[in-house]
Amino acid sequence: MRYAARVDDNHPEIVRALQRIGAYVIDCSHVGAGFPDLLVAFRGRWTLLEVKDGAKSPSRRKLTPAQTIFHGEARAKGCKVHVVESVDDAIRIVGSIGTARAA
Repeated sequence: MRYAARVDDNHPEIVRALQRIGAYVIDCSHVGAGFPDLLVAFRGRWTLLEVKDGAKSPSRRKLTPAQTIFHGEARAKGCKVHVVESVDDAIRIVGSIGTARAA
């Protein structure tokens, strides 16, 4: 079953803000199968971001079943998908990961 690709209202704003701080942003919202909305490279690290609109009610910000499965599979492999609801969330997550050192 295919669904029309939809992005949250704050999606373009988050992409622009990340690009302004120097991040390389790949919009993956069209991929489907629960794949996160954004793949972001910043300061030597890749980060997966799922964009949800913080202005919407909590019930409208829930992960879809496919997203829940993807997040669980990623977590089982030691990876994390970060859910962001605002520009501030996205910059904080990408910036903090970008400054972390590999163990």
